[in-house]
Amino acid sequence: MFETIKEGKAVLKVPKLDKGKDVSKKLPVFYNPVMKFNRDVSIFLLNAIGKKNMQIALPLAGTGVRGIRLMKELKKVIIKSIIFNDKSENSVKLIKNNLNENNLDADIKNMDANEFILSYNGFDYIDIDPFGSPNPFLTSAIIRIARDGILAVTATDTSALSGTYTNACKRKYWAKPLRNELMHEIGLRILIRKVQMIGANFDKALIPILSYSKDHYMRIFFRCEKGKKKADEIMKQHKYLLYHDSMDVEISNFPLKEKGLQYAGPLWTGKLNDKRLLKKIMKGIDEKYEDYVFLKTLSEEIEEIGFYDIHILSKKYKLTPRINDLIEKLKKKKFSVSRTHFTPKGIKTNAKIKEILKIINNPVR
Repeated sequence: MFETIKEGKAVLKVPKLDKGKDVSKKLPVFYNPVMKFNRDVSIFLLNAIGKKNMQIALPLAGTGVRGIRLMKELKKVIIKSIIFNDKSENSVKLIKNNLNENNLDADIKNMDANEFILSYNGFDYIDIDPFGSPNPFLTSAIIRIARDGILAVTATDTSALSGTYTNACKRKYWAKPLRNELMHEIGLRILIRKVQMIGANFDKALIPILSYSKDHYMRIFFRCEKGKKKADEIMKQHKYLLYHDSMDVEISNFPLKEKGLQYAGPLWTGKLNDKRLLKKIMKGIDEKYEDYVFLKTLSEEIEEIGFYDIHILSKKYKLTPRINDLIEKLKKKKFSVSRTHFTPKGIKTNAKIKEILKIINNPVR
């Protein structure tokens, strides 16, 4: 059974979900309404970058919703060509139908995703948005992403990346996760490093320009720069995160196993976002947009590794600080501080726990 829906400027047929049932691979054609924000951000980002004549590849096109929205919502000068692909014949039929419904025409392939990607010389934008791990598609996508191209990667197997299954994370992402309040940031940084390690095989430096964790998935947009030295510089920022019982974190070149200390990694310790790009994105978004607050928080988030979850801090130290008051007090003490998109209860700051506790116990007047 199918139903007609509207997402963005696209009108399309998608599989009808039974009430109370989760989205799964068993759908005749895969469509997840929860991922609307994921698709929104692709459009916001590409419009903000404004690169002309882009060759766009959608190897896992599903219903065609992302591609149709790109065709209808990107500035016309951005797209030179957009190619839809899905190995499912049902998907290909539905994509054709949905293109017709929107009075659009595009090239559609019915191939294995990797075979599809490698059958072309290169693309300026490749979107890897699978059900589960992006691992099976990373090598081919990295081989074919062009200089200054954008590679978008989604992972929905967050149980491995965020520490529920440590051995699975080590196997699939070549790093040790942690199961604590920092697990989603740690998982995001582990995923970034994995993609970068594959890029280094091909002398490509993959630089995160927009990264976030939301709902059931993690998402990163990388800009591709070519060159051995650039790839080497990226790898210098692969280190370990040390988590102290006090809630402080530090970065180390080595994993340390000591009492009162846990470690995660190796992981990416560089910047998660291009702040100038995020500011440009925010200028084009109406405050009434449903996820405006999330994006605003992301755009204002400072580039510190780790954060303090105020709920956990309160429980651990038997304190009851108000998060807004604490932020203002830290600012008065000239510390860098912001909210974090990883949790509404968290703050990022360059202050250490001793300084935070001192401020809470000795209010600034």
